[in-house]
Amino acid sequence: MRLKEKVAVVTGSGAGIGQGTAELLGEEGAKVVVVDVDADSGAKTAANIKNKGGSSHFVHADISIEADAKRIAEEAVKTFGRIDILVNNAATFVLKGFDATVDDWRRSLGVNVVGTAMVTKYAVEQMKKTGGGAIVNLASISSFVAQPNFFAYSATKAAILQLTRNMAMDLGPHKIRVNCVCPGTILTAASQRHMDNTGTTFEQFNAEEGAKTFLGRIGNVREVAYAILFLASDEASYITGSSLMVDGGYTAQ
Repeated sequence: MRLKEKVAVVTGSGAGIGQGTAELLGEEGAKVVVVDVDADSGAKTAANIKNKGGSSHFVHADISIEADAKRIAEEAVKTFGRIDILVNNAATFVLKGFDATVDDWRRSLGVNVVGTAMVTKYAVEQMKKTGGGAIVNLASISSFVAQPNFFAYSATKAAILQLTRNMAMDLGPHKIRVNCVCPGTILTAASQRHMDNTGTTFEQFNAEEGAKTFLGRIGNVREVAYAILFLASDEASYITGSSLMVDGGYTAQ
């Protein structure tokens, strides 16, 4: 197992990419701190890890609140003694352009950018004490390409890209690597809700979005989780400040 005895914190791990990542890291031997604002889904992910023979602990937290961001690190150390890996996955999806209100912007920036920075701040304090670690941020194809009526979300993901580079520079001397994964269109509960709301079948959605990629299909959660696992593992020991596209070739066109 690639992460045996390591302690991993995964934010937004109650569903989607976060859930898939938390469960995969657990399968690979990590003790996983599951973090989510939704108590029911977060507890379910933690239970899934335990049911597969892994170790987990659930922290009910809103990362946009600094006290919660600090408590995540405190509970991780209290429960498992250290933090080796941080996956900053939690995000809110404000999919708006000029129709975004000030409150929309505050929510989007508060979770996606400020929340990510605060969780990292307190996790890093613990990583420094134990000689290093690995951080994987979740950016997006939206960090690189323009999409119509989408910039309230895209701006935050562009910020994550630059946060990753700056964090990698500042934390390199402490043997803490920082990278980001940039998913394309991935089949999650959120994309299923979009299909339901628009009356679109999976076949239609897959055909339309898949046509934008080289592989002719959308991705799945596990494919993103494996990319995160690689960057979090010692196999990526000389990789930092990088962005890994998991988009079927979408941004290479």
